[in-house]
Amino acid sequence: MQKRSIFVAEAVGTYALVLAGTGAIIINDLYGGALGHLGIALVFGMVVMAMIYAVGEISGAHFNPAVTLGFVAAKRMPLAEAPLFIVAQLTGALLASASLWALLPDHPTMGATLPAGSQGQSFGFEIILTAILMFVILCVSTGAKEKGISAGAAIGATVGLEALFAGPVTGASMNPARSIAPALFAGELNDLWIYIAAPIIGALVAVLICRHVHDCDDGDCC
Repeated sequence: MQKRSIFVAEAVGTYALVLAGTGAIIINDLYGGALGHLGIALVFGMVVMAMIYAVGEISGAHFNPAVTLGFVAAKRMPLAEAPLFIVAQLTGALLASASLWALLPDHPTMGATLPAGSQGQSFGFEIILTAILMFVILCVSTGAKEKGISAGAAIGATVGLEALFAGPVTGASMNPARSIAPALFAGELNDLWIYIAAPIIGALVAVLICRHVHDCDDGDCC
């Protein structure tokens, strides 16, 4: 029962994240810039915050394979539990992109994250952005769970802030599941490796930074 609840919570949370976030990009493009860049960034931050409040007590509200692997690296959760989370996250993301593809099929990229400049530039940005996000998550979460008022507000604000300032350059994914699903539906696969590898590297970098900032050993960080 617990594993099923975790799977459903992670799938539902990631579904909401990808549906609202990439949906905002698609709707903005199709309907004359109705939301604007600020609106899209706010949508990403707000949906993350809402879903942390909704299911943080159940699954920890990761919604992101890089975050799950970051918690594993920080020894907040065992490696054996990670596949359950990652499969749930990918399932939710794919269902969200399928929903948008059915409802708004005319968009060419389905909200996929694409570099505005060079691949190296986006790769570097995604590492830094995810490192900042994971550092905040480690510092405001309890164990492997993002839950409570402070966690929801801090993490949601970080996602919105990073999407606001770096979105035009790299798409500010910070999340392999968020990038994989729309890329598969749109056939935008050339740059997908950036948005898989860089967030994972960034999450691992954050664990190292957290250990030094909080002067902790190889055990539980923060």
